[in-house]
Amino acid sequence: MYLQAALITALTTVVITIAMYFVGQARGKYKIHAPAITGHPDFERAFRAHQNTLEQTVMFLPLLWLATIYSNEQYAAYLGYAWLIGRLWYIFGYIADAKKRSMGFMVGAIALIILLIMSFWGIVSQMM
Repeated sequence: MYLQAALITALTTVVITIAMYFVGQARGKYKIHAPAITGHPDFERAFRAHQNTLEQTVMFLPLLWLATIYSNEQYAAYLGYAWLIGRLWYIFGYIADAKKRSMGFMVGAIALIILLIMSFWGIVSQMM
C-alpha cells in the first residue's frame, strides 16, 4: 500500500512549511516586503534554503515513488527518510551560516542519486 512513501510525501510538505516559516519570519524581522527577494543576508539565506528545498522536492518526490513502485519499497523509504533528514540539516545549516549547508546537501544528494538508480533499474528490469 506504499504507506511509508505516503508518509514521507506528507513529511516533505512539513519540511517545506518549516522552510517557508523561516522565510516569513526573516521577512518580518528584517522588514523585507514582498515581492523583494534580496536584503539582509539572514533573509537571503532563509529564502535560498526554501527555494533550494522546493527545487530538490521536484526531483525527490517522483524518484521516491518510482523507486517505491518499481524497485524496493523498504530501501526507497530509508532513502526518503535520509533525504528528509538531509534537507532539514541543510535548511538549519544554511540559515545559521551558508558554509554549514554542505553536509545536509550531500546526504540529500546521495539519497536522490540512489533513488534515481533504483528507479531506472526497476523500470528497465520490468520492461525486459
